[in-house]
Amino acid sequence: MRDKIEEIFGQIPDPRVINRCDHKLIDILFIAFCTLLSQGEDFEDMVEFGKQRKAWLETVLELPNGIPSHDTFNRVLRIIEPQHLGECLQADGAGLLDHVKDKLISLDGKKIKGASPDSRGNKGLYILSAWVNDNRLCIGQKRIEDKTNEIIAIPQLIDELDVEGATISIDAIGCQVDIAQKIRHSRAHYLLAVKGNQKDLMEEIEEAFQYSSIQHYDENWEYDHGRYERRRCEVLDAKVSLSPNQLERWIDVQQIIKITAQRTIKEKTSTELRYYISSLNQNDAKRFNELVRGHWGIENHLHWHLDVTFNEDANRSRSGNAPVNLNILRKMALQRIKQMKDRLSLKKRRFRAALNLEYLIKILTLV
Repeated sequence: MRDKIEEIFGQIPDPRVINRCDHKLIDILFIAFCTLLSQGEDFEDMVEFGKQRKAWLETVLELPNGIPSHDTFNRVLRIIEPQHLGECLQADGAGLLDHVKDKLISLDGKKIKGASPDSRGNKGLYILSAWVNDNRLCIGQKRIEDKTNEIIAIPQLIDELDVEGATISIDAIGCQVDIAQKIRHSRAHYLLAVKGNQKDLMEEIEEAFQYSSIQHYDENWEYDHGRYERRRCEVLDAKVSLSPNQLERWIDVQQIIKITAQRTIKEKTSTELRYYISSLNQNDAKRFNELVRGHWGIENHLHWHLDVTFNEDANRSRSGNAPVNLNILRKMALQRIKQMKDRLSLKKRRFRAALNLEYLIKILTLV
């Protein structure tokens, strides 16, 4: 276990003054991580976990001065550079993931509401995450102060990741010429949502689907808890459908895609049209239907669980880097409990980890 702890947190630089610390950095981070795995949420919970599991912790950690106080947990997580802890997230994800070739990587931002309440007039603290939908793993993230800053953060995050052979999906804010070029130069493919921020491109795509004969299409139906959803995907060759100007602007664009999503809930039906461009050189409508559907996995399997399973939006840690660092630790905890092979829900797995030390150790030693 000591080797495993060193593997996860051993490379993080200690930002504190040398020889003036009562507690080792690796001890603090490991207790914090175990607390989040065991249904804990805040700094007080970290202290309580340490006290209740002290006999076990003394066998795997040094704990030169016992269990740290909640002020110590707060202060340390406030000053640790998120980039270093983010590297732990990437390394942990890489240990659970063999490769990203031919897989979908979704990039999307989430606001941490508890860190920037509306009452203080803040725009919000956003975290841009990279999510591998097939494996349900977060392989990287970037802190941004505003939703619009995703345009700047997306290329930076791509530079930090090995995305060769993958398909990167981004919502409309990422439909930018420079971002498409960055993805292709990283030897990956793009699937970009098109909306009003690319008005001319949007108009050409709409006209193409209005006047062209559709030969490649796929329909998918889904019924769940009183909700019926029908998704029709239509695909056209971009080189035939778009103007020379658009073909020159958008590097390696191969296909344009139209998704018609019709949803019926309690006899009320709504229809939404979505458009996309992609560098994938294939007219497989079924595959594009799956990719578009898969992009929303980052909302359903990451953002939703951070809010519901880990109660992130209720957390009131606001100082320094603490909100970002806690977000990273939650993601590391989430992707580890997702790997457990049992019939429990993710919330129940956290509850069992709080009660059963052997179960907690099994989660920690998955990789």
